[in-house]
Amino acid sequence: MDRPVDATAAIVGQPSRSAAAWLPWLARRAEQVALPLAALLAGLASFGLFLLILGKSPAEFYGLVYKAGFGSGFSWHNTLSRAAPLLLAALCVALPARLGLIVIGGEGAIVLGGVAAGAFAVALQGTPGAVALPAMALGAAAAGAAWIGLVGLMRHRRGVNETIASLLMAYIAIALMNHLVEGPLRDPGSLNKPSTAPLEAAHRIGNIPGMDVHWGLAAGVLACLASWVLIERTRWGFAARIVGGNVRAAQVQGLPVGALVVGFTALAGACAGLAGMFEVAAVHGAANASLAAGFGYTGILVAFLARHNPLAIIPVAILLAGFEAASGLVQRRMDLPDATVLVLQGFVFIAILLSETLYGRFRLFAPERWGGR
Repeated sequence: MDRPVDATAAIVGQPSRSAAAWLPWLARRAEQVALPLAALLAGLASFGLFLLILGKSPAEFYGLVYKAGFGSGFSWHNTLSRAAPLLLAALCVALPARLGLIVIGGEGAIVLGGVAAGAFAVALQGTPGAVALPAMALGAAAAGAAWIGLVGLMRHRRGVNETIASLLMAYIAIALMNHLVEGPLRDPGSLNKPSTAPLEAAHRIGNIPGMDVHWGLAAGVLACLASWVLIERTRWGFAARIVGGNVRAAQVQGLPVGALVVGFTALAGACAGLAGMFEVAAVHGAANASLAAGFGYTGILVAFLARHNPLAIIPVAILLAGFEAASGLVQRRMDLPDATVLVLQGFVFIAILLSETLYGRFRLFAPERWGGR
């Protein structure tokens, strides 16, 4: 005879046997969503107080942000275009973070990837786009992978702190980019702004049909989806998470820690390099100083706000891209500096860092409360 379901268990607050299997998991996931969201709101509120001190209206500011970033079809196209490089730049932070590495030098990989794409375009002048574009993408990815992969190699072989190393190498990469576009790769026709030779029409990347947004957005979304599959559904991702949890335990288990560190940092750099390639082939039409637009640094905030989850990176990148799209309108309407949005990002980033100290402190999200261990 089947055992009857105890309906009173739900009434008195005791989870049923089926619920007990997923409630602890749901509690952990709820914490991972609630705390970053609370940190975001706290950062926005703190910045609102900062505006009040300056004698500006927070309501007007956030109204302009919404209008410029999400208030119309044109605004959405502008926001999504800005989100495209942020998706790939955030992956440059999120992928190594799964191994416990904080890599913040994605800006360097972006500019070198853009320079490599511009150099390949010059070398392949006259070739069909079906040949040149894949070569440009591979060259950009290889440049980014080599640059950030070197950070992982130094971390593994010499114990060099990857955060400091990647940041310093970003400045070196920007200086190297300036040297190349102002020297060996400079187009003689670029007088006011040194650049590589303009890309041929066949080597440019167009827009997604029906949208005024280039294909870099689709590539970024696909890269986020592929990264999630890699981390959550493959043995390499599982091994990386073990390394991130306890390096010594991973070594005892015989996992190739060095190969994972170098491989994931190189993959992260390849993503950032591709962002540079799309900026050259879809936006600027040549490699120049405009590549150093700060996408690599904004990608740090995107990755941290998304808790290094590749799927969460997609909506977070769109949100922050909307903030950046509003900088010009805020400057004109409120007589605030163009860098005001960067100050807003700083407030949010500080709130995110402070929220890291709160994980595991709320009994509501404790798995033990819901029958877990």
